[in-house]
Amino acid sequence: MTHGDHRPAGPPDVTVRCSQDPELVVRLSGRRSADQYETVFGVEALAGGLRAEIPDVTVTTWDAAGDLAAFLQTLADDFRGWTGERTWHTDQLTLGAIFRSGGRVELTWTLRPWSSHPPGWETSVTTWIEGGQQMTRLAAGIRAFLARP
Repeated sequence: MTHGDHRPAGPPDVTVRCSQDPELVVRLSGRRSADQYETVFGVEALAGGLRAEIPDVTVTTWDAAGDLAAFLQTLADDFRGWTGERTWHTDQLTLGAIFRSGGRVELTWTLRPWSSHPPGWETSVTTWIEGGQQMTRLAAGIRAFLARP
């Protein structure tokens, strides 16, 4: 770094590690603002030799799917459980959540590089996280990660 080159550090990456298999990881990284309406970040899934990455997931302020942090916070707020699957999605990333016995939440992360160019690849990995406090920490981490400067 040269003198005078003081770029603010970006938000810390968010790593979601499966409570049942610590080698299964989903990582959100490299958040940047494309413009006043779009936020772009990378998502990577690692599981048993699998490595899938989408470098440019885009979310916009007008996405009908809403805010990822708010979605996760509703899961945390419903720590007593819910019925069925809840989903959040963009063109390249879908997050499905199912409440399981014992207060655990099954989060299925589906990555696909293109939304309009089939056939393309798609992969899903499932992480397990404890409801309540762990889910609240995840929602707070995602909120900080996606916060616009």
